[in-house]
Amino acid sequence: MALHQSGEDYLEAILVLKEEKGTVRSIDVAQHLGFSKPSISRAVSILRSSGYITMEKDGRLELTQAGDQVAREIYERHRLLTDWLVRLGVPPETAAEDACKIEHDISPETFRCLKAHAEKSN
Repeated sequence: MALHQSGEDYLEAILVLKEEKGTVRSIDVAQHLGFSKPSISRAVSILRSSGYITMEKDGRLELTQAGDQVAREIYERHRLLTDWLVRLGVPPETAAEDACKIEHDISPETFRCLKAHAEKSN
């Protein structure tokens, strides 16, 4: 099943929170993204039924292999694009916001070229 931007954002948030905190619950995702608990509950339900996450009996959210792959791809795009925009002179907060928009729409081919260019520049 193809993910929409919001689904990718939820997966990315779960990955980031897991790396920061070790465990993630729906309330953590709600606070991180600034969304309501009902919105998160709906998203969690959709992501679970699509096979991207599981919910443990204690409420912990875990990425499945498919969910982890998507989350890591999106997060890599986010980090690279944010860094690239900051290097161009965009303020960090604006760069992060704009990277979040770009990361969902950029083609895999264009991202590969940007990544290769960024690696050569380092």
